[in-house]
Amino acid sequence: MVQKQSIRTRIYAVFQNLGALALLLIAFPFNCTVVLATLLWNFFSRGFNKQVVLNENPKNILIGGGRMTKTLQLARSFHAAGHRVILFDLEQNWFSGYRFSNSVARFYTVPDSHEDISGYTQAVRAIAKKENIDFFVPVGIFAASYFDSERKPVLSAYCENFHFDADTMKMLDNKSTFAQIARSLSLSVPKSFLITDSEQVLNFDFTNEKRKYILKTIVYDSVLRLDLTKLPMESPEQMALYVKSKPISQDTPWILQEFIPGTEYCTHSAVRNGELTVHCCCKSSAFQVNYENVEHPQIQEWVSHFVKELQLTGQLSFDFIQAEDGTIYALECNARAHSAITMYYNHPGLADAYLNHEPPVEPLQPLSNSKPTYWLYHELWRLNEIRSLKQLQNWFKNIWQGKDALFEVNDPLPFLMVHHWYVPLLLLDSLRSLQSWVRIDFCIGKLIKFGEDVKYSNTSTTKK
Repeated sequence: MVQKQSIRTRIYAVFQNLGALALLLIAFPFNCTVVLATLLWNFFSRGFNKQVVLNENPKNILIGGGRMTKTLQLARSFHAAGHRVILFDLEQNWFSGYRFSNSVARFYTVPDSHEDISGYTQAVRAIAKKENIDFFVPVGIFAASYFDSERKPVLSAYCENFHFDADTMKMLDNKSTFAQIARSLSLSVPKSFLITDSEQVLNFDFTNEKRKYILKTIVYDSVLRLDLTKLPMESPEQMALYVKSKPISQDTPWILQEFIPGTEYCTHSAVRNGELTVHCCCKSSAFQVNYENVEHPQIQEWVSHFVKELQLTGQLSFDFIQAEDGTIYALECNARAHSAITMYYNHPGLADAYLNHEPPVEPLQPLSNSKPTYWLYHELWRLNEIRSLKQLQNWFKNIWQGKDALFEVNDPLPFLMVHHWYVPLLLLDSLRSLQSWVRIDFCIGKLIKFGEDVKYSNTSTTKK
């Protein structure tokens, strides 16, 4: 029976990967036509519309992480401000679609720090020395791969590092310790309990609790994070089966967190010496990849108080819930940039907000005329979920009023190369290994698979 299931799984993986490749092949002529036409337009209009960016103090910027759209946005923003951008990623991501951006001057690959910490450290330092790097911004998993074997910033002696120290990093990314720190600062967070054994959940006394609870992994997992099963369940047997199916242990702790109904928000912030320099806020959803800026003074005040008390410097993002009575609660913090940064696509001040050491009067927000951002290939896939005319109208409204986060008229190649070079190679590798996936995430540039994110958790990194 196990063997039959294994064969069935492999067959499913073959058809899933081939099906996705076929869909991308159908879309390729349209994408290619648009990008080639844009490149031709740029070439012939260059003589009539020359734009030379002059910067009195240009810097060499090193960005770690070459497969996420937020990386591309930072590269474009620094480049537009007259700086030189160097990008690096892991060796297995040598085919990054963002290396083809005209905002990227050089692209390098480095060993995986989880497999070769010494090789990774030496490679990153060699890049910094060769390119005379002035400013280093780690993005995505490189926020985790920021430290060497002695828990020191890899480039501490080479350039300015826009990130947190090892202990702060560990505290922010751990949902349990983050909640404890926030609570000690009199900031609102849901009730939560550290869980290292499934029996703790089964023996938990829910009788006096006003709200339901959910189980959340402390180690980031892009699949398990979508599970919002409410506890306790009506059937004790069903609940025991559910709880014991989770990989809970001393080495992989979870939290039992109070579930607060309400409106969920996500934020992106850049901070320097405890002062917000960049801040944006959006309504969020576990399944959405759409960002539209909303002003939320309560959330901004919460974040401002938190970073000021801890005197933080770096990038971080929060998930919030606003309860029906108007109270806001911080659900978790991620010590890295958020993809909501794509809303700054037309803001000329983003680079200066990152580099400037003087605290701003107000944190930089997206321009009032910036459009909501989306990922076109995500939206096309979402068409198969439309079941009514109203849903179709909302879909067209999102496309018409928004902007694709990848496509830029003056930098069109990443739009082609991510969708029809990088992702197809990921699918071919998945086909070769007969692996299935949950979904293709064009935003963060990966095939979402069960359990894969544990490898790149910050918890495992900071233990080294």
